[in-house]
Amino acid sequence: MLGTLAAELPEGPEWCYEPKWDGFRALVFRDGDAVELRSRDDRPLLRYFPELEQPIRDALPEVAVADGEIVVARDGALDFEALQLRLHPAASRIRKLSGEIPAALVLWDLLGRGEEDLRARALSERLAALDAALAPNETVLRSPCTTDRAVASDWYHRFQGAGFDGVMAKRLSDPYQAGKRALVKVKHVRTLDAAVLGFRWHKTGPGTEVGSLVLGLYDDEGQVHPIGVASSFTKKERLRLAGELGPLRDGAEHPWATWEGHERRPDMHSRWNAGRDLSWEPIRSGLVVEVTTTQHNTARLRHPAHVVRWRPDRDPASCGLHQLAIGVPAELSALFER
Repeated sequence: MLGTLAAELPEGPEWCYEPKWDGFRALVFRDGDAVELRSRDDRPLLRYFPELEQPIRDALPEVAVADGEIVVARDGALDFEALQLRLHPAASRIRKLSGEIPAALVLWDLLGRGEEDLRARALSERLAALDAALAPNETVLRSPCTTDRAVASDWYHRFQGAGFDGVMAKRLSDPYQAGKRALVKVKHVRTLDAAVLGFRWHKTGPGTEVGSLVLGLYDDEGQVHPIGVASSFTKKERLRLAGELGPLRDGAEHPWATWEGHERRPDMHSRWNAGRDLSWEPIRSGLVVEVTTTQHNTARLRHPAHVVRWRPDRDPASCGLHQLAIGVPAELSALFER
């Protein structure tokens, strides 16, 4: 089941609410000693998280299918970047990371128990079945849920600093609808002003259409840091941006020409973008754009931002990294307190 983005949580007795975990979605299968973890696109995951196998056996009935999320928590908060490090091809590295960065599994739905297929049952029945079947431990946990919208709103605000994406809302009467957008998700959205450092050409129109803007923010010493890109432009906007930004390439100083060390730059490849063309065009300093973003850490955006408007009244150097600051997190364990 997938979620549809909304600005506010729906209200009414037909809804229940859960934290939106920031991890890898996973279907969990247990059949006796055999355990499987499958991603949303049906890729095997257990080989990357061997430390979950025995706790799953301990937590679930002999034969069961459950839905949930693989997460990593460090220093009282979810850490998605640490979770990504777990997807390593080398078996020796996997074993090492399973001890250094152990994962946990949070379950929120039970789809099958024994020979019984629960997917056609109402969510309220499936949740009751999950509570009856699950024996939670330190590694396999039951995701908190509530029918109290005020509690869900408190989760939304209090646990943002703990790495949560927001809150999910689900109808208690709904069956399990695989692949359908039957859920409602309310995510944290942040607005910030960023310096436009350059752009990348769009793959369908290199040299004629701008695909994305390269964004940067300044630290307290006046050093600019790349934080990500803004994209999702229409063809008309891509053509217009090419006409406006193209001339600004003349005389542009590369913002990272004098950088030392190994700070992340927009032209650097990683295991996540291998094979992609990351070349970009620096432009003369002076442009500032207001954007919105839903997921970020204190150094960069995780996904492309969306442009709200241009800010001709702002000096690029006034666009500080402090805009990515994350509030002091409420301790993650507090979410499981009854």
